[in-house]
Amino acid sequence: MPKLDVAILGATGAVGQRFIQLLKDHPWFEVSEVIGSSRSAGRTYGEAAHWVLDGNPPADVAAMTVKALDDDFHSPLVFSALPKEAAKTRELELAASGHVVCTNASANRMLPDVPLLLPEVNADHIHLIDVQRRRRGWRGALIANSNCTVMPVVMALKPLVKYGIRALHLVSEQAVSGAGYPGVSSMDMIDNIVPYVPGDEDKMQTESRKMLGAFNGESINLLDTVVSATCTRVPVVDGHLVNISVELADEPALTSIIDDWDRYEAPASAQNLPSAPAYPLQYLHQIDRPQPRRDRMAGMGMMTSIGRLRECPVLGYKFAALSHNTVRGAAGCSILNAELMAVAGYIESFRSAELALET
Repeated sequence: MPKLDVAILGATGAVGQRFIQLLKDHPWFEVSEVIGSSRSAGRTYGEAAHWVLDGNPPADVAAMTVKALDDDFHSPLVFSALPKEAAKTRELELAASGHVVCTNASANRMLPDVPLLLPEVNADHIHLIDVQRRRRGWRGALIANSNCTVMPVVMALKPLVKYGIRALHLVSEQAVSGAGYPGVSSMDMIDNIVPYVPGDEDKMQTESRKMLGAFNGESINLLDTVVSATCTRVPVVDGHLVNISVELADEPALTSIIDDWDRYEAPASAQNLPSAPAYPLQYLHQIDRPQPRRDRMAGMGMMTSIGRLRECPVLGYKFAALSHNTVRGAAGCSILNAELMAVAGYIESFRSAELALET
C-alpha cells in the first residue's frame, strides 16, 4: 500500500523533531511536508532545525524546504506540534478544509467535540469525530492527545475505574524536556527542583477526567471524581514520574490491583497498530522502581511503568507511574491516534488506498 503523505506543524521544535524521528520508516505514513515559523520558512529543514535528539534528521527530510504556517498543504494527515496560540485557530482551519489533524498542542483539547484520545484507554472516544463532523459540517477532523504528565496517570488508572475512583491526589516529577528546547534555564535546574510547572496542574485535574469519562453517543461524561494536582520540574532529561494517591469506592486487595495491571490489554481496535506496545502497562516489583533513566524506554518508549503500590493512610492506595514524555506523552501518542483513525476509516485517503489494494 502506498504510504500516506503527512505534514508536521512546528517541525523544527523539540516535539516536531520527535515526530520526524518516530515517523522514519513508518509502514503507513511518510513525512512529506515540514512547517515552521516565519524565520524558518524558505530554508531547508537541515538549515532551519537545531536538531536536539540523538543522531541527525533523516536525509530526505533535511533536504525539504520548510513551509510557512499559512501555506496550503497537500498532505491529508497533519501532525501538530504548534505552540498553543498558533494552534488555536490554524488547527481548526485545516480540519475545516478537509485535513485530519492529530495535535499535541493544548489549545483545543477540551473543546466538547474534540476527542482527547489515548487508544489503550478510550478508543471508543474516536466516535466523537462523527459528532464533530456533523456539527461543524466538515470532512476533516481534529483529534488531540493529552498533556504529557496526564498520560501515565490515566494509563495506570484505567484498569481501576471499575472499582469507583472517588478522589485523586497527584504529585508529578517532570523532566526538563517537557518544557521544550531550550526550556528551563540550567541555573534553575542544576542542584534544584522547581515546584511549579505553568498550566499543568489544571490540565491534570481536567484532562484526566475527560479521558477516563464515558462517551454517551453525543459527548463525553467526565469521570465523577475530585482531583488535586501538584506539578514539579526535576533535573531529569526525559520521563515524567507521577506519585498517585487514590480513593476507591470498593476496597480491592493490593494483589488484585497488581493483577489488573498485569492483565490489562488495549481494546481490540487499538491492538496490533504499528506504534502500539505489545503490553501497555508493566508493574515493577522492585521497591525503588520505576525510575526515569531505567524505565522510560520500555516498549520503545510507549509503555507505562508502575511500581510501589502500597496502602495510603489518607486515601487508601498509593503508587508511582512513569512514561516517556516526548514519546508516549507527545509525538508517539499522536502517531498512535492517527493509526487508530486510519484503521477506523476516518482518514479517507488511507481507506481508499487500502480498498484499492484489496481489489
